[in-house]
Amino acid sequence: MLGNILWCVIGLIVGLVLGFLGARTFMKKYLKKNPPINEKMIKAMMMQMGRTPSQKQVNQVMKAMNKYQ
Repeated sequence: MLGNILWCVIGLIVGLVLGFLGARTFMKKYLKKNPPINEKMIKAMMMQMGRTPSQKQVNQVMKAMNKYQ
């Protein structure tokens, strides 16, 4: 009986460690493929729309985007 409980605890610990490592690897790959938006991307989008963005405008957009994340 004690052996069965020990094996369950060991299995739980191994599962948690493997799950953590798998999730971390997945997130690293996802963020590499889809990087979060930064100031440089916002400036490029505004330039494509025909606007010359000031730093104040870029900061406002960044603040608004961080608010909804």
